[in-house]
Amino acid sequence: MGSSAHLRHFIRDNGPLILDGGLATELEAHGAKLQGDPLWSARLLHTDPQAIKDAHYRFLLNGADIITTATYQASIPGFISHLDVSSERARELLMSGVHLAKEMVKRFDSGQTCPLVAGSVGPYGAFLHDGSEYSGAYAEEMSVEDLKAWHRPQVDCLAAAGADLIAFETIPSIKEAEAVAELLREFPNSNAWLCFSCKDGRHISDGSPFSDAVQVASRCGQLLAVGVNCCPPSTVEPLLDSARSLLGPDTSWVVYPNSGEEWDTEQGWLTAGKTSGWMPALSHTWLKQGAALIGGCCRVAPAHIAELRRQLKGTSTSASPAGQS
Repeated sequence: MGSSAHLRHFIRDNGPLILDGGLATELEAHGAKLQGDPLWSARLLHTDPQAIKDAHYRFLLNGADIITTATYQASIPGFISHLDVSSERARELLMSGVHLAKEMVKRFDSGQTCPLVAGSVGPYGAFLHDGSEYSGAYAEEMSVEDLKAWHRPQVDCLAAAGADLIAFETIPSIKEAEAVAELLREFPNSNAWLCFSCKDGRHISDGSPFSDAVQVASRCGQLLAVGVNCCPPSTVEPLLDSARSLLGPDTSWVVYPNSGEEWDTEQGWLTAGKTSGWMPALSHTWLKQGAALIGGCCRVAPAHIAELRRQLKGTSTSASPAGQS
């Protein structure tokens, strides 16, 4: 996609851009068994890449302008440990996440815009597979350099594979935000967004004020957007309000909450008797607050993304499969 300036112009001229929804949710809806798997959807890069392509395609058909790779829980050590593969094969698998998404993007022709591929990078807590991406407790025992060293191979693979931008997702602590922002400077041709996991309408998961976290992230000129993901939709507005004056002039909000249902580390999503808080109409408020990238996270399906696009753009799809009208 090119330089930071090019991407910023693209976002400005075509915004708001519609993100996809919960990739793992969509994979599970079509039969994948992911609960309890330390690699989560990333295992399918090895065992069933076609399922990942199909899920990407359904989000594209329903109007996503940006799709996110199945690499949130992928890492070189994770693949070596849980798939018993070589480090070279682990790198290939990580890069394949971008290749699969790019393959699906090529099947679409929008006339003016082409969907983008964001290379997903989860927090260190995702590798630990203990729910700590929602607390950030591990960062207390790690230095910024430790966290940079952990993330470096994943970012290197996604950048080398040609991701249009990097998506640092569900970052729970200011220290890890500092680490990925510093690390990004080692990849001067790459741009990114950075999303925090948050405990309430004013604080990220480690208890730091969201406003402080935004200030830290905004120091990196390669970050095109800062925001939140995998939080209840109802917390987005107060979070953005709490830091509304701290975004730089060239940085936008990125917002993709989950359905609002409750997650339990032992049982998964607790849906019995629960009502989804996902309301696409809320996106109009986020747009007024300056959000330029809006989508969904866990439990948000392609049909939700189609409705989100209708709310924000008045159209049902962003593109048509090549050769079709």
